[in-house]
Amino acid sequence: MRSKIYLFGDSLTEESFGDGGWGASLANYFSRAADVVLRGYSGYNTRWALKVIDKVFPLESESPAAVTVFFGANDACLPDRCSAFQHVPIDEYQQNLRSIVSFIKKRWPTTNVLLTTPPPINEDARLLYPFVENTLGLPERTNEAAGAYAKSCIEVAGEFNVLVVDLWTKMQQFPDWKKAYLRDGLHLTPGGNHVVFEEVLRKLKEAGVSLETLPVDLPLIAEIDPADPLKAFQN
Repeated sequence: MRSKIYLFGDSLTEESFGDGGWGASLANYFSRAADVVLRGYSGYNTRWALKVIDKVFPLESESPAAVTVFFGANDACLPDRCSAFQHVPIDEYQQNLRSIVSFIKKRWPTTNVLLTTPPPINEDARLLYPFVENTLGLPERTNEAAGAYAKSCIEVAGEFNVLVVDLWTKMQQFPDWKKAYLRDGLHLTPGGNHVVFEEVLRKLKEAGVSLETLPVDLPLIAEIDPADPLKAFQN
């Protein structure tokens, strides 16, 4: 049976199957070795994710090769700004991540879990793209808050000894990250998607989830003998 890789997260995951998206790139990369399954829910925080996790991950006999967990951008909305309804206090966010990881590892003990931190925030750009009416004229997210939630995410990964991508730090290593990687101060440009794809793929390879380790489910064209094509399908 073909392996699966689940992508679980908010809009940064839901949009990942768009043109040039990091999820679409993963699906293309693993096209003959694994089914990349999108489970992205725009606007969701970890509190809401825990409410639906049983529906998101049906009980299957085969453990998926990996599950990526990419939440925090909405949890980190400030509690006194226009998107306060999405805010989750940082202590609860961290506990929610623990519960999500525990759920996955209890259901599938051998599955690789990969946490991804929220990205950095371009606050000036967020003022131009509020999700709801912004009467205060202040950004609903700040880069400082996103960094704090990113640190909490990394701590949880350390507690459980699971994989983690520190996207908040990685993106800011590029001088022009605000424009190169974020189209509206939060969501990803093609360049930002490429960073996520490369980092996720690198971490998966570190865990042994790669084209070299995942078997293909049917014969490759190189394995088919032109003189006796049907021989490849006898096993």
